[in-house]
Amino acid sequence: MAEGSDIAARMVRLEADNTRLRRLLDEAGAPDGLRHGLRDTMAMLRAVLRLSAETADSVENYATHLEGRLDAIARVRVTADTFGEVNLHTVISDELMIHLIREGEQAALDGPAVRLRPKAAQLVALAVHELCSNAVEHGAFGLAEGGVEVRWSVDGATPAGELTLVWKETGGAGIGPPARQGFGMQVLTEMLSYELGAKVDLAFEADGLRCTVRFPLTPRVGHVVDETDFEENGEPG
Repeated sequence: MAEGSDIAARMVRLEADNTRLRRLLDEAGAPDGLRHGLRDTMAMLRAVLRLSAETADSVENYATHLEGRLDAIARVRVTADTFGEVNLHTVISDELMIHLIREGEQAALDGPAVRLRPKAAQLVALAVHELCSNAVEHGAFGLAEGGVEVRWSVDGATPAGELTLVWKETGGAGIGPPARQGFGMQVLTEMLSYELGAKVDLAFEADGLRCTVRFPLTPRVGHVVDETDFEENGEPG
């Protein structure tokens, strides 16, 4: 009961903060885009709080994972507020770095320059965060020789184009499907599908997890850009 009361109290405080922020933005005459972005972010935060509570098997598990999930969303929101869009490479590399997985060492990233709209970027960041956390706790990142290859491509055959992203862990000892559907599985199998129209395939291979995500690059999701449009730090020039 205490845990349920605590979650309910958090939800009430979050909704109250959301209402105050909307009122302040309206009074300040903030642009529609900013207000819309705030609504999307707050809705996602509410969903994360609720699903984290529903899928956690203990208060300790809930507290341990919630902060990382909220941070993943917040980092993308800051970048989106600055640039309007977020570089897919940056989303992935930032999440890996939070888990001390460095590109060129334990991680290899490769794919065209893709900019994601704020909501799509937050969802992808949350998915990558869950993949990283799972690899640390159960997969390849828990082993000295473990690593990950993340590669993505865009098929331009359809009007919008379809992005295919493959997360492939290497050097692992092999893991099986989880005994229960936790928060990470819900993000991968439900949230991405509902919000982005994504199709997700999970394969539990001998050396680690392979996760393949496909979704259309519609205007509200993102688009491919010329490599020269980016500065060295991966953000728009």
